[in-house]
Amino acid sequence: MPPSILWAALGLIASVAVPRLSPAVTPELVLGVLLPGLVFEAAYRLRWEDLRRSYGSIAFLAVPGVFLSAAVVAVVLASATGLRLDLAFVVGAMVSATDPAAVVTTFTRLGAPRRLVAIVDAESLLNDGTGLLLFAIAVRSVGGSVMAVDAVISFVAISVGSVIVGLAIGAAAARIVVRLSDHRAQVVVSLVAAYGASAAAVTMGLSSIIATVVAGVILGNYGRRIGLVRGTEAAFDSVWERISAVLTAAIFVLVGLAIGPAGVFSALGPVWWGVLGVLAARGVVVYLMIGGALAILGGTRVGPDLPAAWLHLMFWAGLRGAVATAAALSLPLGIPERELLQRITFGIVLVTLVVHGSTARWVLRRSGVATEV
Repeated sequence: MPPSILWAALGLIASVAVPRLSPAVTPELVLGVLLPGLVFEAAYRLRWEDLRRSYGSIAFLAVPGVFLSAAVVAVVLASATGLRLDLAFVVGAMVSATDPAAVVTTFTRLGAPRRLVAIVDAESLLNDGTGLLLFAIAVRSVGGSVMAVDAVISFVAISVGSVIVGLAIGAAAARIVVRLSDHRAQVVVSLVAAYGASAAAVTMGLSSIIATVVAGVILGNYGRRIGLVRGTEAAFDSVWERISAVLTAAIFVLVGLAIGPAGVFSALGPVWWGVLGVLAARGVVVYLMIGGALAILGGTRVGPDLPAAWLHLMFWAGLRGAVATAAALSLPLGIPERELLQRITFGIVLVTLVVHGSTARWVLRRSGVATEV
């Protein structure tokens, strides 16, 4: 079983064994401490050379795919459960970002094609920012009247501003790191870049996650171009892998503690409808949109350049995890039906983690995709 499932199970068990253990989970803790470290570590590992042939598919999955997923989940939940459409869209926004860490680990261990793993990983990384930005807009629109044009303008403006902040901080960090010889000092600079980009974006009213992702990508790629040495990379890998593991464990233990088994079972009906919406949206995005483009434009310069058999693995890698969980934990206290929205989101995360994470090996072997030695 993926470690994420085990951490969530630990939290669920602890919530039953020690019912008084109720940690105070604030939006600041989740968005300011837990998520920046997670996304920075993944962004730093992203390599442009692995993505050049697939940037079109990744961009589609990370932007239009996020909006479509949120909309489909919202419509399914509102139609099947009677949940208000604006609240259903909040749930859709929270679960719009994929988190395929458990599947990617299995794919990598079994020798799945490197470019396929890069596509799945990059999609998750990029849609973290777009999904959380959409979530913020969805929360702001609850009980209010946010015009579609205003929402689009806000989305674009915040995205562009966040990218600029990430570029500046990532480039500055890369230049400082290559001039330092002490690995401990270099690691400290990377930590400052990760959390500094997040804090700077929040201060300016921008997206902390988009800024952090861009800073990580720039440090990893621009830093290597201007002289990041192998020893520094090894130090970064060693420290950031541990940070990522600790932050992931913290998020999923908090999930179990915050919701408990009774909470998940009390919202079992909406959870199953939400899972159905997530799967339907993923199928539309992967098979109808990307698969359709592959069938019509495959082999041309403007068409997606990937084997059709990869679509099955891309579909199965669309599970939800830490980002959806963090968004649910950070819901404002005054939002209507907050506990129900959290329970639906936590349930969707747990179901997709258990089902997709535990069957990734079987799906890879049945897909017919050739593995790399």
